Amino acid sequence: MFIFQKDKKSNLRRGKLKTNHGFLKTPFFMPDATRGFVKLSTTKDVLATKTAAMVVNTFHLYLQPGLELIKKAGGIHGFMSSDLPLLSDSGGFQVFSLIHRSQKMGRIDDQKVTFKSPLDGSYHELSPEKSIQIQFILGTDMIVCLDDCPPNEFSREQMEKSVERTLSWAKRCKDEYLRQVKKRKLTEKNRPLLFSVVQGGVEVDLRRYCASELAKIGFDGYGFGARPVDKNGNFLAEILFETAKAIPENSLRFALGVGTPEDIYRCALMGWDMFDCVIPTREGRHGKLFYFKKNFSGFKLPQKNDGPVAKAPDFYQSINISNAIFAKDFSPINKNSKIPELRTYSKAFLHHLFRLNEPLGQRLAAANNLEFFQDLLTEIRLNK
Repeated sequence: MFIFQKDKKSNLRRGKLKTNHGFLKTPFFMPDATRGFVKLSTTKDVLATKTAAMVVNTFHLYLQPGLELIKKAGGIHGFMSSDLPLLSDSGGFQVFSLIHRSQKMGRIDDQKVTFKSPLDGSYHELSPEKSIQIQFILGTDMIVCLDDCPPNEFSREQMEKSVERTLSWAKRCKDEYLRQVKKRKLTEKNRPLLFSVVQGGVEVDLRRYCASELAKIGFDGYGFGARPVDKNGNFLAEILFETAKAIPENSLRFALGVGTPEDIYRCALMGWDMFDCVIPTREGRHGKLFYFKKNFSGFKLPQKNDGPVAKAPDFYQSINISNAIFAKDFSPINKNSKIPELRTYSKAFLHHLFRLNEPLGQRLAAANNLEFFQDLLTEIRLNK
């Protein structure tokens, strides 16, 4: 299902991944279609940006619109009216974030998580088995094990307990996954891919231990668990690099929540294959637009080394379209875009839309950023 070639000069892996909804070239970036849609974007908008796959959220879709409605639509692809490959996360990050922010919102034990819905206050349970069952009902191409997702500032003792629970739950998820595959009479060719998540916070040895134990269970891919930055917002380059090395070489490496353009670049050169983040659309909604710098002519990959990439090249810039300087800027939003509207409308017009809080402005900005991120991954894959 996944084949790749290692770059001769770096740790970059260029590959091809087969899913039930088509092939994906790796490394690739997935925008977050959290609740079944990319905010302020239609399916046509997403396709125009050359997006090849998206991420949906188990937690949010379970709560709203609910599984019965999605079942009636024939699964999440039918509900979203999209034929792109989809990955569903486990819902663990959202549930654990909810509870870590306020203990009144739920309880975590070794069997399951009990949580209070932020929508209506109703109580729900999420176990490893239930998370897998929900994702099979969604019908996504790639599914993720429920893991214990702690804050990176947890103590060593707390982190050790988190890792052990993650391993226990991964085994239960794999068992339930195999039951679902058998129950639904799926084959090796049409089963969804299963990912586990490597936890361990900022402790390198715990990350290595977690990855090693997960590999004994066996998964199609392994993700980087918890936030990729520390409590001060510093990118965990060394931790990501060491975690990538600890994951079985022939398996997919999924850098969950990464991230900024420079962090994606750095992680790709560490050997990570998959990325997802809300940054392109979230920043677009606030008027921030990403562009390659005028002198950018493709990446020249650095030589292979024994440590993480220290610094990404200065390859892009961002602007805030709400700034007054753009009020009379009649140059196109993006003259190099393949999207007609971005070549046609001016920055002055986009500035005008944001001043009026017109959703069209946010839609155009999101499209610009999604296209930039997809072009970024293309440049990483193609340039030597």
